[in-house]
Amino acid sequence: MEIGIDSFAMLLADPATGRLQSPIDRMESVLAEIELADQVGLDVFGMGEHHRENALDSAPAVILAAAASRTKSIRLTSAVAVLSAADPVRLFQEFATLDLISGGRAEIVVGRGSSVEAYPLFGFDLRDYDTLFAEKLDLLLKIRQQPNIEWQGRFRPAINGEGVFPRPHQPNLPIWLGVGGTPESFVRAGTLGLPLMVAIIGGSFERFLPLVDLYRRAWLAAGHPPQDPKVGVHALGFVGETDAAAREAFFPGWFQMFTDAGRERGWPPPTRAQFEHLCGPNGAFLVGSPRTVAAKILHLNDTLRGISRITFQMSTAALETEAMRRSIELLGTDVAPFIRGQRP
Repeated sequence: MEIGIDSFAMLLADPATGRLQSPIDRMESVLAEIELADQVGLDVFGMGEHHRENALDSAPAVILAAAASRTKSIRLTSAVAVLSAADPVRLFQEFATLDLISGGRAEIVVGRGSSVEAYPLFGFDLRDYDTLFAEKLDLLLKIRQQPNIEWQGRFRPAINGEGVFPRPHQPNLPIWLGVGGTPESFVRAGTLGLPLMVAIIGGSFERFLPLVDLYRRAWLAAGHPPQDPKVGVHALGFVGETDAAAREAFFPGWFQMFTDAGRERGWPPPTRAQFEHLCGPNGAFLVGSPRTVAAKILHLNDTLRGISRITFQMSTAALETEAMRRSIELLGTDVAPFIRGQRP
């Protein structure tokens, strides 16, 4: 099982003063987090994509390219690239270039995006939410297969044999499909034979098993090799010396992020009781001591009948710089070795 971290490069306000972090300081801390993740032996680091005031990740390939020069082994991926609002040609070129810079460590996780600010920003209609994604995914996969293609669609000018370059170092640049809770998305990933990355940001792990089973059935129905489906999970998580320390470091940023999101989307405000439940045995947060977190990862693996990758979303603890560094260290030097000793 691969273990890693995802980041949204969030800018958080100090709860006491309301002052935002300096963007320069925050970007440096993100790059330092990726460098540390590589040093402690984590497998993958993913960078999200948002187009809003409180995030610095609108150009994930640029951040990952900077990280490539400071790392040696860790794989570098989007988490997720909002393909519906992007040009698949340009996205492929960016990550092919990243693959060359990193010596073959680039991956792409594509999705429709749970934050929709990219659609009006780049001139797309939210009513075309799924149609955009299906068409652009088709083009991205064709470009990956070969540089010169004939292609015509509804939302982008036709391609008439022009070459898409550079080509990546890896013969087959990994492309994962990032999904939330829509059954059709799980079926699409299985039918296309793409690795699946499931975002679980609340509730319980158990409710995703029927959806993951849909993916596996669609995979087999499409005739793909039965041993090849890969299921990854992106979850909110944080590791501390103790359960209490991890929760105290993670809660303030989580509360701020979900309070803001709730205000925008009409959700009820989050509560401490809700947070504590999600951190508990039946919740979907991987927050706690190394042993607590390791036990929940193994439970997740058993619940979904085998996962290939788990990535921790830790951005809500960005203000706790020392706690963040220690969390990354514990994840790489304590949790990951334990998991690798228990599961392939």
